[in-house]
Amino acid sequence: MYFSKLFVPTTRQDPSDAELISHKLMIRSGMIKKSAAGIYNWLPLGYKVLKKVENIVRKNLDSFGAQEILMPMVQPAELWKESLRYDQYGKELLKFKDRSNRDFVLGPTHEEIVCEIFRSYPMSYKELPINLYQIQTKFRDEIRPRFGIMRCREFLMKDAYSFDIDKKGMESSYENMKEAYISTFDDVGLDYRIVKADAGNIGGDVSEEFHIIADSGEDLLAISNSSDFAANVEVLEYEKDPSELDGKPSPDGKGKLIIKRGIEVGHIFQLGQKYSEKMSVSIKDSSGQGIDVFMGCYGIGVSRIVAAAIEQNHDDRGIIWPYAIAPFHVNVICLDPKKDEVLKECESVYQILKDAGHDVLLDDRDMRAGQKFTDNEILGIPYSIVIGPKNFSNNNFEFVIRNTNEKLNLNIDEIKQRMEEEK
Repeated sequence: MYFSKLFVPTTRQDPSDAELISHKLMIRSGMIKKSAAGIYNWLPLGYKVLKKVENIVRKNLDSFGAQEILMPMVQPAELWKESLRYDQYGKELLKFKDRSNRDFVLGPTHEEIVCEIFRSYPMSYKELPINLYQIQTKFRDEIRPRFGIMRCREFLMKDAYSFDIDKKGMESSYENMKEAYISTFDDVGLDYRIVKADAGNIGGDVSEEFHIIADSGEDLLAISNSSDFAANVEVLEYEKDPSELDGKPSPDGKGKLIIKRGIEVGHIFQLGQKYSEKMSVSIKDSSGQGIDVFMGCYGIGVSRIVAAAIEQNHDDRGIIWPYAIAPFHVNVICLDPKKDEVLKECESVYQILKDAGHDVLLDDRDMRAGQKFTDNEILGIPYSIVIGPKNFSNNNFEFVIRNTNEKLNLNIDEIKQRMEEEK
């Protein structure tokens, strides 16, 4: 992609209503534009990142045997009444009527719909387990949407639902999905923790959250310094100030607790028969006896991951994207595009790296070098190659690493090797 053709409306000033750095930088880098409170447009740069996160999620769920579907955002209210959540869910559930005076809701989650799908088809227990997932827009009418994409009303989420004949099968499906989540967050390249959690209004007996570690996180996490123990402080039932847990013995007897802040980006649940009992989602077992299926549900905040990645990876100059979800992997910065020989060399490097499978941006804009460098830092592209009249003919280019600001003089083969290590 040539920068001169790219729609990236960068700004120099922070938005007045932005509190979190991710909100500020997503606006300043031209990733998103606000339409209403808690509702945002995803512009080309932001949408590229969003799609990369989405594709990582999809790849890992597919590899663990989940099957992708797409369910409607608009849901019949009678399904929510059947599960008893129509009145229980609260004002975050947006309710409305169509022209025929029928009641509908905008889906904040899809347990009811997926149960209705499953029960519509007679199935054998031999066909289980089944795991269905979607990546779909959700709507929750937050009382106070804030923090940009982090806590908005409309957002992109991956939700999956497993169906098993018994508790043992449900537990196996749960562990399978947990592994898929671990692979997903490893691939994204973020520092995260899996913590014991409260099931909230989704329900179920077992629940774990995936948190991106960030100082701006709303949740307090108690993490052992000597084991894998980690929990949201909400489930520890500590009567005093949760911060006083810092330094206390870990509940598993291994090491001491450290208090960190986290941003919840994933939540997995063992639902048991909570929904299947209420909604008559049953199947015949090996003896021909009807039994309510055991379910699990699994959510990932796809759009929230984008904001959380920025909260964890930024400096005072802008975003520092992990390679896997960066909108572009490398920016070829042409310092004098008016000179044909310089632009030709830049285009050659651009094409070589593109052919090698990298996402490449060529900054061919006719403007001051300082402005190009500033834009590059705000956008957070992991690598940049600076080519100008002084170095285009000696086969060595300035290779800049955004994360460390390290500058190296490398030829194109060395650059290719360096970037191949990141793929």
